[in-house]
Amino acid sequence: MTYLGPTPAAKTVPSHGHPDHGHQDHGHQDQGHQDHANKDQWDDARWEHNEWRQDLAAAHTTGRHPSVSLVIPTLNEARNLPWVLRRIPDFVDQVLIVDGRSEDDTVEVARAVRPSVEIVLEPEKGKGAAIRAGFAASTGDLIVMIDGDGSMDPGEIGWYTALLSSGFDFVKGSRYLTGGTSDDLTWLRGQGNRALTGLANAACHRHFSDLCYGYVGLRRQCLPLLELSSSGFEIETELAVRASLAGLRIAEVPTHEWNRLSGNSNLRTFRDGWRVLHTLVREWSAWDSPTAGAMAESMQRIHYQELPVDISRSPSDPAELLHPAPLLRPAMGA
Repeated sequence: MTYLGPTPAAKTVPSHGHPDHGHQDHGHQDQGHQDHANKDQWDDARWEHNEWRQDLAAAHTTGRHPSVSLVIPTLNEARNLPWVLRRIPDFVDQVLIVDGRSEDDTVEVARAVRPSVEIVLEPEKGKGAAIRAGFAASTGDLIVMIDGDGSMDPGEIGWYTALLSSGFDFVKGSRYLTGGTSDDLTWLRGQGNRALTGLANAACHRHFSDLCYGYVGLRRQCLPLLELSSSGFEIETELAVRASLAGLRIAEVPTHEWNRLSGNSNLRTFRDGWRVLHTLVREWSAWDSPTAGAMAESMQRIHYQELPVDISRSPSDPAELLHPAPLLRPAMGA
């Protein structure tokens, strides 16, 4: 990963309930010591998270708004990014474009539309790898992730950050809650999503309404508790399942999914559905967390003034952004 911006501080990631992960088994006694050490590390991470949560709540009551980072993974989105970047609310402090495999002018267009954007070049293939790289480079108290194809409206970010600022740790968008809709969800994808959501709820003892949707917000302090490792679209499932495993306070908000502005989706229904199922089975078999238990909470739309829809929702021509036509001077005597 190449990060073109401030270098984030290194963090120690707890074992997250998997005591044998990354370690060799040298006997029951050594394993017992390792289990104890992992438990201490997990407890330290939970304590730090609770302390940070109290600090954030105190800051909220004194009028200091938590900082917000927005992570946008991209792959050949030069025609779609201008609309996305222009719809970002002013309260977002950091915008991260995670790219590295685009063959078009995605990065150049992003800089032309929003000069303050920070670019993370991630050579590893897959949405999950991009999301993890963006999270690692984020500096905000709150992190929101959206797609760069125009299917998710940045004008909805406030619904996520308001809930995170009010005490929730993890907020998911849902196309199935009252008020949520989709212009892009086919019958086949819809049936697959419902089946996978049902499996996830059975595995995690939750009531998620929409598992496979990537409009997500979370507190940055929760990241070490999640131990994310997925490389593909299954990152969305891993986020939700491990947030449940960590016992985070979870909320869902209704959202509207648009059709992508232009181009073809990188999602492959059967391939990525299988990867999601594999992730669910893996997490279910390793379910070993004493902190899990809080149920997901379905939320009505909170009071938040959405951005006025005054930006044309259409693809942009990268050439017009990168090489604008010069202004013509009037002829002498005209």
